[in-house]
Amino acid sequence: MLRGVEELADAVKVTMGPKGRNVVIEQSFGAPKVTKDGVTVAKSIEFKDRVKNVGASLVKQVANATNDTAGDGTTCATVLTKAIFTEGCKSVAAGMNAMDLRRGISMAVDAVVTNLKGMARMISTSEEIAQVGTISANGSSNSHFWVFELVMKYGEM
Repeated sequence: MLRGVEELADAVKVTMGPKGRNVVIEQSFGAPKVTKDGVTVAKSIEFKDRVKNVGASLVKQVANATNDTAGDGTTCATVLTKAIFTEGCKSVAAGMNAMDLRRGISMAVDAVVTNLKGMARMISTSEEIAQVGTISANGSSNSHFWVFELVMKYGEM
């Protein structure tokens, strides 16, 4: 299972951040798809080994949930999932109780969320909105204008 988590995350992590690379995905029909979107890369991966596929499916669930909730950040969520899962496996193998590990992870997540909410700030200027649009569009020089126009037309997202 760990191998599936690691291999899927390794395929996705190359798309991370503004300097992330594109990935070419073979399509069953038509031209290959070129993307820098982590969840799209994750969804395209299937392993023949059932156990590896279970691990990959766990990571896909995280990427999909992140995409549904935030619309972005799927690559980061995938990389974090790999790290947490890998270290969790090491801890359990060393004798840690899996339920204690789960509780510890939940407490850590709660602390991180509280911290992030404290650091968040509202944006209001057109320049700030355009910057968020550029990040959301993976640096595309044209797509961020669509995000900007939608926010200006419909208000807060």
